[in-house]
Amino acid sequence: MMITRKEFLTSLLLSTTVFLSGCTSTKNGTDPTPEPDTYLVSSAEIASLTRTQLASQVSQQFPAQYQALLSAFLVNDVKVYKLVYNTKLPDGTATKASGAVLIPTSTTKPLAPVPMISQQHGTILSDIDAPSNFGPNSDAAFGGTLFASIGFIMVCPDYIGYGESKAFPHTYEHREGLATASLDMIRAAKEFVKQKSIKWDNRLFLTGYSEGGYATMSLQKKIEEEFPAEFPLTASSIGAGAYHKTAFMKYIINEETIGISSYNRLYLWTLLTYNDLYKLNKPMSYYLKEPYATQATQNGKNITINGTISNIFTDSFKKAVNDGTETGFLNAVKDNDVYDWKPKTPTYLYHGTADKLVFYFNTQDAYDAMKKRGATKVEIMPIKDKDHATAVTDYLLGTYMYFTSFQ
Repeated sequence: MMITRKEFLTSLLLSTTVFLSGCTSTKNGTDPTPEPDTYLVSSAEIASLTRTQLASQVSQQFPAQYQALLSAFLVNDVKVYKLVYNTKLPDGTATKASGAVLIPTSTTKPLAPVPMISQQHGTILSDIDAPSNFGPNSDAAFGGTLFASIGFIMVCPDYIGYGESKAFPHTYEHREGLATASLDMIRAAKEFVKQKSIKWDNRLFLTGYSEGGYATMSLQKKIEEEFPAEFPLTASSIGAGAYHKTAFMKYIINEETIGISSYNRLYLWTLLTYNDLYKLNKPMSYYLKEPYATQATQNGKNITINGTISNIFTDSFKKAVNDGTETGFLNAVKDNDVYDWKPKTPTYLYHGTADKLVFYFNTQDAYDAMKKRGATKVEIMPIKDKDHATAVTDYLLGTYMYFTSFQ
């Protein structure tokens, strides 16, 4: 029985499924002219998957009630390539980064030109989960292979800090670092598909969840405002990103949170990243009470913080944030806000309403700000009563229905 896209999305949002598993530019909106074959350094095939193998993978990764439906979506075999490409660190230093490109293939018939999706991955804690390493828990091996088999070229950047650039600290939740690495990966993929005579129909979609959602919003904003002619975007589907950094930061400093140590570690990671990249150079004792200050100085984000994280910040730091005198840190956080702008690309914003890691207000604030600026192609998709993990399947399947509606 066929169902309409509206019916399918409605069923997703009402589901109670539990599923566990984020170039140089001009500032005046004028596109520079990229030199041909400037970005791609090398490519190598790292995996080849048949439809049968992909069906087996779906049965292991998705809830039982979705497996038959998803298996029916699998049309093509998939080849996976690692790309190494030229990009820049946040300070402008040239470097090399990497990512994976997944190509739909067929042994029975020539494929027609297909669209491309740039999929920005969520938070990972191990380099093995970087897309170019294609570990079983990577976003490339998870949603990436599904979309590639359906008939999309999948472009999956590692970001700075993983894969080829693993010697550098990851630019966690840093707007410009994530957007630049992702954009230059798309540029390298464009050169790669041309070099390999892979048929791309020139349509480009963007997607990502969690840190990947934040990275995707940052990337979309950068492309639309700085490189609109180079990459006209078809549509974007973004899930559960921390877009309103200023409100998020003030919330975790002042309010009681759920107190899960793994969540607190990610909040601390963001603080450490901004302290470093913006050259704030404050000692941990400025931000954190003991024993956390000493532990963070010695071990970075890899410390245990049980209970609400608001209790571990020093009173002086909290006061300086709340009265606005901590201008260095506040400006760094504000520089990473990506909620208040006017997208032109058709965009769906997914978020679980019960998310205790990346609070739902990030998506609501973004939607409200965008509509206030006159955006007419942005829709909010609340995933009722789902948290950060249990909303993933709804986001993925909704993204599939959304993107395929453009075909």
